[in-house]
Amino acid sequence: MEVVHRHRGAVADHLAKGAMPTQSWPSSPLAAAHRAFMLLIQPPTHIGFDGRAFPALPDEILPLERLKTLLLAPQTSVEVRDAVWRELVVRARRDGPAWVVAAVGIAMPGLRHVAGLLATGWRGDTQDLDAELLAGFVERLRTIDLEPPRVVGRLIDAGVRAARKARDADSDAQLIHTDVTSPVAPILPWDHPELVLARAVSIGVLDADEANLIAATRLEHATLAQAAQQIGISPSLASSWRVKAERRLLDAIREGDLAFVALRPRRRAATRSCVTATHLGTTATQRQAAAA
Repeated sequence: MEVVHRHRGAVADHLAKGAMPTQSWPSSPLAAAHRAFMLLIQPPTHIGFDGRAFPALPDEILPLERLKTLLLAPQTSVEVRDAVWRELVVRARRDGPAWVVAAVGIAMPGLRHVAGLLATGWRGDTQDLDAELLAGFVERLRTIDLEPPRVVGRLIDAGVRAARKARDADSDAQLIHTDVTSPVAPILPWDHPELVLARAVSIGVLDADEANLIAATRLEHATLAQAAQQIGISPSLASSWRVKAERRLLDAIREGDLAFVALRPRRRAATRSCVTATHLGTTATQRQAAAA
């Protein structure tokens, strides 16, 4: 995997620029990135995060290790995490390699989690996968759209896509190809469409009404008029909702935002038929008022 080894060296060099030299540098890419972060935050350091601009954070200059702890705390809201990560991405783009090291270090718990998932069943060198994971994360720092939610999630997703691409390419290179003319199944299984819709709802790409509208008309072959009547809106408004929702869904799929989105099991089985007409009518009324 020549590309992987090139990425491993490039990422290690990039991260090392923001850290102090050390004689016992780890060979693992993730361990090396963590070491670079730990060296970066050792006193005396000029690197700190100004929490005064964020109402939910302490009113002071925060050490990066403390900021990392605060972002992982259950009481920290998703909105605060996204606001902080938008600032971290801006710093990484504007202020040089030290803030790239900072961003990687603060995201390390999530990166290590997905690295474990990627290594499951893999018989090759996991360091190759880790290198691609880091390379994809760092590369995405330069281009990620900061407006949508899940900033750090989408950064990690980009790393996962890079690692999976390298893993699948290496797996494909080791396959024994024959002249069989029958269709070849994809290496990775395709998700059921309803699971795709559920993931989109769980991260806010779609709301429940939009997902139900798409499922009813695209999967269950209901007409727009039938689906609109169930929700309590006009067919023309239902058509407008579906067009906009499907565009957002398509963009999310293309960007890989739905990759590795975990669906939490519910205590009671929930189906589309369990959604009450009162809830649907209330949501529809709110939408119509917003559109007016």
